[in-house]
Amino acid sequence: MENWNLRRYIRKWAILLGIAALAGLVGGLGALVFRVLIDIFTRFFFSVILSRISYNVLGINLGYILLPVFGAILISPMVKRYPELRGNGVPEVIEGIIFKSGKIGAKLAFLKTLATALSIGAGGPLGREGPAAFIGAALDSALAERLPKPQARKLITTCGLAAGIAGTFNTPLAGAMFALEVIYMGAITINLVPIFVSAIIGNAITLVVLHHPARFPVLNPNISVLLGIPFYFLLGVFLGVVGYAYTKALYRATDFFDGFSTRYPFELRLLLGAVGIGIIGMFFPHDGVFGIGFNGIRDAILGKFTLEMLLLLAIAKMTATLLAISSGFSGGIFAPSLFIGTMLGSAFGIVVSHFAPANVEAYALAGMAGFFAAATQAPLTQIIMITEMSGSYAYSPAVALTSVVAFVTARAFFKGSSVYTIKLERKGIRIKTGRPLILETIAVHEIMSRKVVRINAKRPLMEVERIIASTGHDFLPVVDDENRVIGIIGVPDVLGKPLSLKKLPVERFMRRDFEVVTPKETAQDALDKILLNDQNLLPVVDENGKLVGVVTKKDIYRAYYYAIEGIYLW
Repeated sequence: MENWNLRRYIRKWAILLGIAALAGLVGGLGALVFRVLIDIFTRFFFSVILSRISYNVLGINLGYILLPVFGAILISPMVKRYPELRGNGVPEVIEGIIFKSGKIGAKLAFLKTLATALSIGAGGPLGREGPAAFIGAALDSALAERLPKPQARKLITTCGLAAGIAGTFNTPLAGAMFALEVIYMGAITINLVPIFVSAIIGNAITLVVLHHPARFPVLNPNISVLLGIPFYFLLGVFLGVVGYAYTKALYRATDFFDGFSTRYPFELRLLLGAVGIGIIGMFFPHDGVFGIGFNGIRDAILGKFTLEMLLLLAIAKMTATLLAISSGFSGGIFAPSLFIGTMLGSAFGIVVSHFAPANVEAYALAGMAGFFAAATQAPLTQIIMITEMSGSYAYSPAVALTSVVAFVTARAFFKGSSVYTIKLERKGIRIKTGRPLILETIAVHEIMSRKVVRINAKRPLMEVERIIASTGHDFLPVVDDENRVIGIIGVPDVLGKPLSLKKLPVERFMRRDFEVVTPKETAQDALDKILLNDQNLLPVVDENGKLVGVVTKKDIYRAYYYAIEGIYLW
């Protein structure tokens, strides 16, 4: 028996790891093709096209204005027909994994690859990371459709997202952490924040006093980084506020363009955004405002920009990215967040250096991490990513402290939301970061009872008594002649009533103060409503208020049990 169990254990893990490896291969190849395509389109637009449309006025090439316009014209048919192609794609992955059993669609992966490569190649100030995650998840979603268990399909789709991020940045640990923090809402992050802060301070105390680490002599930490802890704390607070404000501005700009496109053609919306991007970018053509912006990040870290230039670049990238995302371009906010954070962190470091010892490079990296952590509510991703990308732990204390402080500061304003989840919340999907996703991963339509025992409001009360006796239900939804829910009635409303009252219509005794739930809401939403209103049964209604099912406490408890069980694939 033990040998059989061992063989079964080995077989299961061999299958799981094999599928995970295949998911990584598919996601990595998707990221590779995506990166190559971006390089091809970038060379095409900035070398071939720009050379033919260049027109210099006072040393400024006005041809840059037209590059994003050409890109907008090319992507317009795609993003108009498939709105999910707009933006970074991460909210769509979250929705697909949590509410659609990991289903996204390989067709969208192809279109997202093309639309984003064209957007960035034409100068769109966007990132490839979110779209790469979407592409990896979508491709692996198609792969996972053959798997029997929904939990396995969700996991493999998440593996595709992690592979896409890892393939884009060449940071495998950060890719995995991004998937855990963003897709699984960073439930573990909340607990790790105070742990990280304690670890940073404990490490600083010993290094400041002893001046050398207890490790092999490979890396000498920069003591000035540790002595600047109060400034990194202030930088984190500053970036937390700015990250939140920028996220709100991003969605307000999107609202503006959404309203604009209801009155004018959608194509005009894209063209307006493209012209704005081109005008901003032509003043900083080689500093990272156009495209992904890694060259600007490198120059800032190396100290090539003045304080004034750093602030100008931060504002320029913020504005251009806001125009690109809100007008409908396809691309991510990951890289722009790193760019903006680097510029603001470097500028902060220069200011500090005027009255205290400061390593501007450390502030640049800390700013990069802090701004991203604030907007996405994913601090651990950046702590790990910067270590992997820099190949050094020297600035880990600065990066970690700034990230967690920015995260906590922004969270006070976000109240559990993030730049990724706000888009879903606007669609009526309520999920919050920092909470273990168990009931939140289950939609009401997955657990509701569709065969509903109901009672018409005009029927006599004695019929409720008969139905309860024959079915065992303790509550019933009350509907009108058009099947709209107008109340609920249960055992307490019937007991002790004389026969004369039982002949009266149900509508005279039903509870009019009640809650309902929609199929798209989560099991957590349903449980909150049941507990808040001491209501054993929740009618499930469509957009017209018509009854389509019911959810009970028993349904939710059963869903919780299966969800916990489903965390383990076998």
